[in-house]
Amino acid sequence: VPKGQALLRIDKFLMGFIQNATRNKIQNAATNGDIYVNDIPVKSNYKVKPLDVVRILLSHPPFDNTVLPENIPLDIVYEDDALLVINKPANFVVHPGHGNYTGTLVNALAYHFENLPMNSSERPGLVHRIDKDTTGLLVIAKTIRAYTFLICQMKARNIQRRYFALVHGNLISSGKVD
Repeated sequence: VPKGQALLRIDKFLMGFIQNATRNKIQNAATNGDIYVNDIPVKSNYKVKPLDVVRILLSHPPFDNTVLPENIPLDIVYEDDALLVINKPANFVVHPGHGNYTGTLVNALAYHFENLPMNSSERPGLVHRIDKDTTGLLVIAKTIRAYTFLICQMKARNIQRRYFALVHGNLISSGKVD
């Protein structure tokens, strides 16, 4: 740890040093006792101090986030100069990650569109995502202006999302998830 380093959680500290590693992967390493500071295992809430010696063991090397364009058809339900809305089917992974390096929506976007703005995770155009098993609409920014606007709207909670679930079987209780 550099001499002038301010106190900072080790998971946040390591995000700046391990290229392509996710915070979740770093936190899992801490939970598994695989992050050592001065040869002592620490949890993710440990605050690094100047001149600490940090060592981390990751189960898999960090993912190389190079996105290769793939000719995968997209169900575009709306498109203009600034954005597009895609109907993502179930079992279609949104972005590459461990075990899903190809065949994703991001690979398809890279094939069908040039120069989409990159988000902080180097995923072109993605403003938000939904789970692999979920079917639904995704907004994709085509310009940096649209991306910035949509991200600000999401952070301010000015964009609403609605989810519908199909439930099968005998329900023990019912209610609303808000």
